Amino acid sequence: MPKTREQKEKLIAGLTEKFGKAKSAVLFDYKGLKVKETEDLRKLLRDKSAEVIISKNTLVKIALSNTGIVVRDDILDKPLAIAFAYEDEIIPVKEIDLFAKKHEALEILGGIIENQFIDEFAVSRLAKLPSREELYAKMVGSIAAPLSGMVNVLAGNIRGLVTVLSAYRDKK
Repeated sequence: MPKTREQKEKLIAGLTEKFGKAKSAVLFDYKGLKVKETEDLRKLLRDKSAEVIISKNTLVKIALSNTGIVVRDDILDKPLAIAFAYEDEIIPVKEIDLFAKKHEALEILGGIIENQFIDEFAVSRLAKLPSREELYAKMVGSIAAPLSGMVNVLAGNIRGLVTVLSAYRDKK
């Protein structure tokens, strides 16, 4: 049954709000995915604080124009699903990229970060970035490396002294 104008306006308002509050969004073509695979992707992203929306392209066009986001027209001609990320910008991008490698029917069309459209190549480069936790670990390791090196240098003199004393004791 077709939706009434009032229902469509509610959907457009909801999409506009989602585009406004999302840190990032990934646009992908879901045609060819089985229902079970689509549900698996939705569950996977829901666990990562993201949400997948499948909506009519005309409603998406209106919502995008309401937020001032410009997307290539050829993208809005395909069956479109949108994954909105509300907490971490990169995790949903990585998950969709991994899912697309396992399921060839899924095609990433582009993304939106900070209300700017990025193409599919930029999305795949974002997917290759290390996660926030990995970056924190590398930063802590970089900060701790000089300190641990200094500790090893200072301990080296004491270690040498212990070795000499031990050899002297073994000799007697």
